[in-house]
Amino acid sequence: MSEHFDAIVVGLGPGGETVAKRLIAAGKRVAVVEKELIGGECPYWACMPSKALLRPVEARAEASQAAGVDKPRVDWAKVSEWRDFIVRHHDDSAQVESYRASGATVIKGEGRMVGPGRVSVDGDELSGDDVIFGTGSRQGRPDVEGLDDVTVWTNREATSLKEIPERVLIIGGSAVGVEMGTFLRRMGAQVTIVQRGPRLLGREDSELGELVGDNLRADGVDLRLSCQARAARRNGSDSVVELDDGSSVSVDVVLLASGRNLTTDLGFEAAGVKLGHRREVPVDQHCRVGPGLWAVGDITGVALFTHTALYQGRVVADNILGKPHAADYTGIPRVVFGEPEIAAVGLTTEAARQQGIDVATSQIDLRDAISRPWTYETDPHGTLRLIADRQRRTLIGAWAMSPLSGEWIHAAALAIRAQLPIDALLDGIAQFPTYSEAYYEAAATLDL
Repeated sequence: MSEHFDAIVVGLGPGGETVAKRLIAAGKRVAVVEKELIGGECPYWACMPSKALLRPVEARAEASQAAGVDKPRVDWAKVSEWRDFIVRHHDDSAQVESYRASGATVIKGEGRMVGPGRVSVDGDELSGDDVIFGTGSRQGRPDVEGLDDVTVWTNREATSLKEIPERVLIIGGSAVGVEMGTFLRRMGAQVTIVQRGPRLLGREDSELGELVGDNLRADGVDLRLSCQARAARRNGSDSVVELDDGSSVSVDVVLLASGRNLTTDLGFEAAGVKLGHRREVPVDQHCRVGPGLWAVGDITGVALFTHTALYQGRVVADNILGKPHAADYTGIPRVVFGEPEIAAVGLTTEAARQQGIDVATSQIDLRDAISRPWTYETDPHGTLRLIADRQRRTLIGAWAMSPLSGEWIHAAALAIRAQLPIDALLDGIAQFPTYSEAYYEAAATLDL
């Protein structure tokens, strides 16, 4: 097979799909190339199944906190059945047919660059005026002696699980570690999280990481901070993990939540592309790698989130279709769907100070500052921190740990992205009673 297309999209994750659908809608002749399932990691093994699993335990906790409501029971059989529906039973045949019906050529296989504008898929060569790569990332594997000898899960096995294991050790205190640790613990598993740093969510403000750790401990999770897995071995049916503090933990499953590797070993050098130090594909402000070559999503190394990939997909499609669009990554929200939700946006306090910004911060306890927590739950809790540039009087960062914070963090995201003055927050009118009122209360305490 040797065929020419207006565009070839390699990797049909969120970013690749966004580009492909927009180009197809514009009348372009498009080939889409996907090694696994159309839709990528997010709908089948990551965002969608994990949130579908987390929602029942979150709803149970919320109901337990509502006045006069008995604690409901979570039916695992029904939860897993709904999860299977959400992930389409790992079947992308409907997506394949939809693309074909729209006029696209669908090719299942691994696409590799073999030269400028040329892609090889299992020996067949395609050419295109524009080639877009969105091949994502895969779970990294820590260097732990004997890890291959024990039962190991990545996010894929974790979100596809059929039964709840009795004992789980999670390597890594990232978003995946916190989310799956919350879910498994609330489903009755004994959970240990091993984190090499001094706190969870190490890229966020230290206070937030400490709050998350306290919350998980209160839930019964065993946290081992400033600690690493050194070796693993099989002992009968147990997976035994030895830690560098001299202790060991016997579990049924070891879950890896220790970072991801970018899927960029796909012949980019053949197109004259030199990968970055993290093996990322270098892109300009338009997500262009070079003439007729583009990249979206995780492989760019920019904020590895589904919503970043979706945004980059829109940027690339616009540029190919003659609508100049420069990417602006200011104010990308970061949400961990724990219980309660953990949301952040913009700079952390430490990062802002390292950049030489004259920082002003405020941090409020939501139950003391606003009324909504008291109407939402009988034992109210929640925290909001704002981080501002004192000289410019603008918001540059924010984080919250609170019910629904993944929803209302977007007010801060918009303020940061639009560089709204703090005075705009102080003069705003929020619906009463809502969590959004907290922005006024926190802004009013900033020392500007």
